[in-house]
Amino acid sequence: MRPLALLTCGALGREVKAIVDRHGWDADIHGVPALHHLDPRRIVAAVDARLADLTPRYRRVVVVYGDCGTAGALDAVLERHGAARVRGPHCYEMLAGEAAFARIAEERPGTFFLTDWLVRSFERAVVRPLGLDRHPELRDVYFANYTDVLYLAQFPDERLVAGAEEIAGFLGLRLEVRRAGLGELESRLAELVG
Repeated sequence: MRPLALLTCGALGREVKAIVDRHGWDADIHGVPALHHLDPRRIVAAVDARLADLTPRYRRVVVVYGDCGTAGALDAVLERHGAARVRGPHCYEMLAGEAAFARIAEERPGTFFLTDWLVRSFERAVVRPLGLDRHPELRDVYFANYTDVLYLAQFPDERLVAGAEEIAGFLGLRLEVRRAGLGELESRLAELVG
């Protein structure tokens, strides 16, 4: 039986691998497609199926997800399988940090968040699912209440910054780039892995 499995959202795969490598943990990383966020019920079903496979083969399984819009359904699945989850509602809060995210939500509730993954995947995660490729006029309807874009950059990459600039331009919003690094994701995961 292997010691540890990390079941992670595909949007955090690179970040989790970097954390594992930095800490030298003996852990296997397994993923669930990030596009399941388009329907959080898919997250619950996919994590349930993966846990059914992983928990008999590992001493511990840690799930690297926030609640991600599952309204507590994900935690019920984790409890049934005896798995733990990093705390937090979603990766934006984990990467920004709890206090910073609360401040942003209070002061700038119209903020659209980007991560490295979302910059790389904006076309397939936002544009096509919302039909903006076929009906660009819907952009002003979908994003009418947004005031700005905050890119929480995990790794230094000027191509991703340029991509975030393009996204902000497409949305017609002001861009702020913050070098968030791994934020509180790393410390929260370390609390569980030890």
